[in-house]
Amino acid sequence: MRLRLLTLIALLVTLLSGCGYNQIQINDEGVNAAWSEVLNQYKRRADLVPNLVATVQGYAAHEKEVLTRVTEARAKVGGINATPELVNDEAAFARFQAAQSEMSSALARLLVVAENYPQLKADANFRDLQAQLEGTENRVTVARNRYIETVRVYNVSVRTFPNNLTAMVMGWKPKANFSVDNEKAIADAPAVKFDSK
Repeated sequence: MRLRLLTLIALLVTLLSGCGYNQIQINDEGVNAAWSEVLNQYKRRADLVPNLVATVQGYAAHEKEVLTRVTEARAKVGGINATPELVNDEAAFARFQAAQSEMSSALARLLVVAENYPQLKADANFRDLQAQLEGTENRVTVARNRYIETVRVYNVSVRTFPNNLTAMVMGWKPKANFSVDNEKAIADAPAVKFDSK
């Protein structure tokens, strides 16, 4: 009887050590930490926008449409409740990604407008804000890359045997990852034209 009990315990320990539960937990925590860093960098970017808009507004007041779009994009980003649970909801994750993409596009238009105002480009506040924004965009890229890699590791862990059995029992599914808005558009090489004057 005692031998059977010891054999059963040894078998259970062996099965549980190979089920991947702990590894999935470690990977999930990694995803949450990477996601927090992505949110931190996006928040930093959103916090820079009001100062950037105010600085540009002083020089380019008649560029109201561009300034309004930036402000609206920031409002959309701020309106999304970005919690760690967002990565488990593909639809909410897609809305978050679309709002951030809209923000990036609006900021790019704002910086193009700024190119038309030499006195704005010479303004020390604007140059400082632009440098901070560029640095933040780089941090966003790094944070997104880390998140993408961490999600890849997590998704592999919940989709491979024997961990997939544990994941299935616990109801864990692969997490959403960042994607490109329009893959076809980036597959086409950009057309470069030189004006001959």
